Amino acid sequence: MSNIHSELEKRILLIDGAMGTMIQQYKLEEKDYRGKRFATWHKDLKGNNDLLSITQPQIIKAIHKEYLKAGADIIETNTFSGTSIAMADYDMQELVYELNYESAKIAKEAILEFQRENPDQAGISKYVAGSIGPTNRTLSLSPNVNDPGYRAVTFDELVEAYTEQVKGLVEGGSDLLLIETIFDTLNAKAALFAIQNYCKSINRKMPVMVSGTITDASGRTLSGQTTEAFLNSVSHVELLSIGLNCALGAKDMRPYLEELSTKAPFFVSAYPNAGLPNQFGEYDQDAHEMGHQIEDFLKAGFKNIVGGCCGTTPSHIKRIAELAKTVSPRKRPKADTLLHLSGLEPLPLRPESNFLNVGERTNGTGSKKFLRLIKEGNYEEALSIAREQVEGGAQVIDVNMDEGMLDSEQCMTRFLTLIASEPDISRVPIMIDSSKWSVIEAGLKCLQGKSIVNSISLKGGEAEFKRQ
Repeated sequence: MSNIHSELEKRILLIDGAMGTMIQQYKLEEKDYRGKRFATWHKDLKGNNDLLSITQPQIIKAIHKEYLKAGADIIETNTFSGTSIAMADYDMQELVYELNYESAKIAKEAILEFQRENPDQAGISKYVAGSIGPTNRTLSLSPNVNDPGYRAVTFDELVEAYTEQVKGLVEGGSDLLLIETIFDTLNAKAALFAIQNYCKSINRKMPVMVSGTITDASGRTLSGQTTEAFLNSVSHVELLSIGLNCALGAKDMRPYLEELSTKAPFFVSAYPNAGLPNQFGEYDQDAHEMGHQIEDFLKAGFKNIVGGCCGTTPSHIKRIAELAKTVSPRKRPKADTLLHLSGLEPLPLRPESNFLNVGERTNGTGSKKFLRLIKEGNYEEALSIAREQVEGGAQVIDVNMDEGMLDSEQCMTRFLTLIASEPDISRVPIMIDSSKWSVIEAGLKCLQGKSIVNSISLKGGEAEFKRQ
């Protein structure tokens, strides 16, 4: 199997279509999901598609092979909900490693069997992408309308859940990892952190694809970021690709793909839905119509990886594969050396920018009023100080909670989670201002954007600085 980086330089690669759409065609019932092993399980299991990798592996393998036959170069594992957080709905947290391991193993077996059955395809590299979904929790939004600072999950809990999933996917034989359908960039950052830590522990590098989802015509993710802000937020990692999937059809996705194509130093991917769902939640766009729309941005040179999401089938992938063969892949632009920050919106610092206007009034060591409000627990009025600074022209908000009478980690976390619920403030990047590493870390775990860290020093010596 050739290196995927070199393969992407030569041609556009095809990623497969929807797994769920194909599973629906089998019209499975509750007993089919349960199989013999879970015949007496205490919860309903119909709809737990990931479980089929254990109870109906032949169906999952058959779907993989259909997509391979249609021309897919990359097939995704059946693990979109394969975390302990998502599997808690079925009380199946203990199965997470097995689900991911078996799913990756099935996909790998499907490729080997397909190549044996089709000798003319034996020389064409095919890859297994370990699918990592967003979970059903979000780090940047509160599920409690009465408490915008509340979170149903922590960054550390997500990292732990993703690490378990990644371990199963890698040990099962995945060639690369795909963090997909990202609606909250902070969730994705937790997944990226889990991948980095796990790969370091096994002394191995894994290619990583990242794919966000634009929820509507506003051009933003569910957590409020624009496409460029999303790009800036994850560019600290050496990604294989960045792109968009789900939510929109190909036609509506085009302007955001064009922006990524222009600005991303990585390969760019797109696998849209088969149009928008109708009133019954079904997708009507056939292979020809979808192919016509995708052909537009293929010819425009926007793409390196292309495929389909909800509502797409092998017929869609076959048509897209035929079109992709006729065009050359996008050439990656050379990465610039500028500072690219982001809140909900991007902030590039260019030579002609002259200076960066940082709002310093949300600093507990420099503003007596702000310190008093934090001590009183009056976060609503403290937020108004941040809002006034942004309205007054601040491009970045400095937040410091290092005053001796404060629980700095707790105050930093509370204030930043509340800022996340205020788009008129969180549209700008945050400067985490602290000399305490624990406070810096607590702050970074709250921010989906690319922020600035301030006040770190070498007082303890270079060795201690590097250790921390």
